[in-house]
Amino acid sequence: MQKHRLMGIPCHNGPVTGDGRLVLAGAPIGRAGDVSPRLREALEDADVVAAEDTRRLRRLASELGVEITGRVVSYYDQNEAGRAQELVEVLREGRTVVVITDAGMPGVSDPGYRLTSLAVEAGVTVTALPGPSAVTTALAVSGLPSDRFCFEGFPPRKPGERARRLAALAGEQRTMVFFEAPHRLASSLVAMAEAFGPGRRAAVCRELTKTYEEVRRGGLGELAAWAESGVKGEITVVVAGHVAGAEEPDMDALVAQVDRMVAEGTQRKLAVAEVAKGAGVPKRELYDLVHRRSATP
Repeated sequence: MQKHRLMGIPCHNGPVTGDGRLVLAGAPIGRAGDVSPRLREALEDADVVAAEDTRRLRRLASELGVEITGRVVSYYDQNEAGRAQELVEVLREGRTVVVITDAGMPGVSDPGYRLTSLAVEAGVTVTALPGPSAVTTALAVSGLPSDRFCFEGFPPRKPGERARRLAALAGEQRTMVFFEAPHRLASSLVAMAEAFGPGRRAAVCRELTKTYEEVRRGGLGELAAWAESGVKGEITVVVAGHVAGAEEPDMDALVAQVDRMVAEGTQRKLAVAEVAKGAGVPKRELYDLVHRRSATP
């Protein structure tokens, strides 16, 4: 077996002629039956399969009855930067590398972006095998407008950073899609209700395509109250965009958001400016209200 000098990845015997090819493979988000025939072929024919979780890949291959003859290597958040450089060298040799994550499309809140960027810079062919996506699946079943949407990934973990990010999105007119960890869902929904208004329509999509799939629809305030008792599983949150004039801003919620940002260390003037801009309210009006509330014993 020939070994790559940089990373010790054994590939097939003998040199390979022609251009390398990077294949970004969409993995099922729940059911193995959603896998396409093209993914089966890609896993069988690849020189190298870079997997976010090699054990999960082996289980998927077993369920599909697929024999992976190429080398399987790990490719996850902690080793992505270094491993991407090494995989590009394999691609330069003319090999085929398939990247597959635990679920969904590589590069969408999953490892894959760095390798794709380096491969494009190196002039390597990059292609994708379309597959299930939690983003578009949740959008489709949410019942919210889907003609224009944006994907915002995971909200920041720290409350202050999260409040600032959501405040900047309060005026976003497109439907927004977020990922969130189950243990942070309740606090994120509370923060969204404060930033967007408790009546803003939303849908929490849990365990999509799996046995216990659940889609809970309602206002953000209602959903936040529901999530307080705890929610398990993979979570995708879809939030309706802002419609000018459709709802009066909840000034009490905006003041509370400013107060929380100040408590997190943001200067009051800056916090007011960010919250006012996101909510589409006059900065002076919000500042005066915050000042009056803080002066009231």
